[in-house]
Amino acid sequence: MNFLETLVKKGIINRYQVDEIIKAATDGEKTIEQVLTEMEVSDSAILEAKSEYFGVKKKDINYADIDESVVKRIPQETANTYQMAAFGMTEDGVLEVGMLDPRNVEAQNVLQFITAKTGTPFEVYILTEAGFAEIMKKYGGLTGEVTDVIDEYIDIDAASDDLTDGGDDESKEKNGKIVEDAPVTKMVAAIIRHAVKRGASDIHIEHTGENVKVRFRIDGILNTYLEVPKAIHSAIIARVKIMTKTMKLDERRKPQDGRFPAMIDGRKIDFRVSIMPTFFGEKVVIRILDSEKGIKKLDLLGLSEDHESMIREAIARPHGLILITGPTGSGKTTTLYSMLGEVDRETKNVVSLEDPVEYQFPGVNQSQVHAEIGYTFASGLRSIVRQDPDVIMVGEIRDKETANLAIQAALTGHLVFATLHTNSSFGIIPRLVDMGVDPYLIAPTLILGVAQRLVRKIAPNAAVPIENEASIKKMIQEQFADLPEEFRSKLDLDRNLYDVKPTKEAPSGMQGRLAVLEMYKVDKEIEQIILEDPTEQKIYAAARRKGMITLKEAGILKGLEGEVPFSQINEL
Repeated sequence: MNFLETLVKKGIINRYQVDEIIKAATDGEKTIEQVLTEMEVSDSAILEAKSEYFGVKKKDINYADIDESVVKRIPQETANTYQMAAFGMTEDGVLEVGMLDPRNVEAQNVLQFITAKTGTPFEVYILTEAGFAEIMKKYGGLTGEVTDVIDEYIDIDAASDDLTDGGDDESKEKNGKIVEDAPVTKMVAAIIRHAVKRGASDIHIEHTGENVKVRFRIDGILNTYLEVPKAIHSAIIARVKIMTKTMKLDERRKPQDGRFPAMIDGRKIDFRVSIMPTFFGEKVVIRILDSEKGIKKLDLLGLSEDHESMIREAIARPHGLILITGPTGSGKTTTLYSMLGEVDRETKNVVSLEDPVEYQFPGVNQSQVHAEIGYTFASGLRSIVRQDPDVIMVGEIRDKETANLAIQAALTGHLVFATLHTNSSFGIIPRLVDMGVDPYLIAPTLILGVAQRLVRKIAPNAAVPIENEASIKKMIQEQFADLPEEFRSKLDLDRNLYDVKPTKEAPSGMQGRLAVLEMYKVDKEIEQIILEDPTEQKIYAAARRKGMITLKEAGILKGLEGEVPFSQINEL
């Protein structure tokens, strides 16, 4: 027996049609639902019959309003394999999942496993095949849109591009095929548009051997949003190259770099492109440089009052060196730009040396290094000091020569901002010494050492207090144990930390990122340590006596304020 009997009871089909439907499905290699649809049985009638037959609730779904982030709670491949799809999240954080066959025990087990990772409760509903197909179009907001474009590409139909790339598109030919045709243009446009809409920082397009995978990095996490046939790979790569206007279409053996502007929702956004050869073909990474997100005012970075005050005090100095350290992608450039934003650029000559220039900054003379022609950070710095600068920003200190030049610039009356690669703020000074900078030059010039990381934020209405169990209390107390009592007593460490629950707007319970910092001012005591024995341990001890908060402690304090989940604190 199947749900056809239910349709018979309801008078939608007659008993004689049952065998005909089953035979038509078998002979035509179709599903029963496909045959019913061809017989003009409505989808709502099929849904009603399946709900009654399986004893599982149905729900009227407005497919246009389905949140893409909710759908992606179940990976696309898993959804296809087990014929189930998430389509909603209740106000109470219950994930609504539709299944074609709720009796599928394996699908139920997989769903249990997926939701257990985040502790998300779920409720199962019945779906029709047509309903399932509609939900599947929502993956990344791209699958449905690109599916039509793929069909169009195969037919090579003419269409127009709704993404302005700032120039004329000349048709190019490769291997006898037009690579600059409208379907491919629309496909790349859709990928870029959806990446910007979802707040991605990077787009990855890579040939896996089986297909072409498109991934977005959002809040530091890389996830797959689209998979397309591998036959389209070369056309996508060619389209991206053409958009840059500088990359060679016929060069596929070595890496290429470029950039292009585009108008998205009425505003201009820059995109930086890196292409490199891989075993299966060229891989593209597109960095999205949205100035509205990349340049923020200092008071919008979410800094603590003490940290913001220390930075403002350092920026107000007429000369000296401010160094920020942290791994790639930790937000150092954003913080540097925020610092530059506090400088009076009307009355001061502000110059930056970057690799590459990420955002166009009004009032700042931005210069990009080109190592291939000998224009390095070191040679650029030599030129900058002859440009009568007041404030200099150096994208990165990578070697002894650049370090010494930055120090010399700070010594001769300039305020210098720069980044460095170390694991902590108190590793900055030993790193400079290891590079070959004399300690007696560091002591009078370095005014502020900063380390930075990015952590994911708790989404609105997603915070769940964690009871302060003995183990958590012990962890917090031990972490702050060596902080002098005069500072520790002001922190209110008895507050609750927080976990997250999924919400309709943020299924992961997290949304966006904020910076956590550790920093210290170089005072007379630290200057003396630099001159005598600049070890990390001694610098840490001296800064700690003045109340310095470490990166992990900064994360804990953000957690106690309900801004950062406990899981993110453990990653610091």
